[in-house]
Amino acid sequence: MSTPPIRGTASVSDLVIRRARPADLAAAGEVTVAAYAEFTTGPEDHYVDLLRDAARRDREAELWVAERDGEVVGTVTVALPGSPWREIGADDEGEFRMLAVAPSARRLGVGDALTQHALERFRGLGMRAVVLSSLSTMTAAHRIYERLGFRRTPERDWSPVPGVDLIAYRKEL
Repeated sequence: MSTPPIRGTASVSDLVIRRARPADLAAAGEVTVAAYAEFTTGPEDHYVDLLRDAARRDREAELWVAERDGEVVGTVTVALPGSPWREIGADDEGEFRMLAVAPSARRLGVGDALTQHALERFRGLGMRAVVLSSLSTMTAAHRIYERLGFRRTPERDWSPVPGVDLIAYRKEL
């Protein structure tokens, strides 16, 4: 499925959002690791292995990629009800995780396009809202979410491990 151009980003018109294929998994994993690099403690951080494991996310959820000129430039994990990738979603809420944009493709509308795709996917499934968790330091992502109508839900903030504090967002569909 092609994504229509997003206002203010002329280069999004050649972006294709589609389900990941087996040949995409290594690239999707590396894009995710690169996108999250500044938020990890380095290559020894246990979370890096989870970020790199796109094959697992594809098996246990829906892995979507943003492709431009045959290259994976972004990815998002859509966690449907029943998926072990869900963290805070209720049964009638969609949830997505690990939205990642290759550093070379930042500020080109890829994050917006992937977020809008996740919203449409959940809208098509009849979900009443979409939720997500994010590190408080991921301010560029927060700008995307807020621009697209997500609102902070501090009552759902949580910590998966000591020292990692996640803030929650929700958008009514």
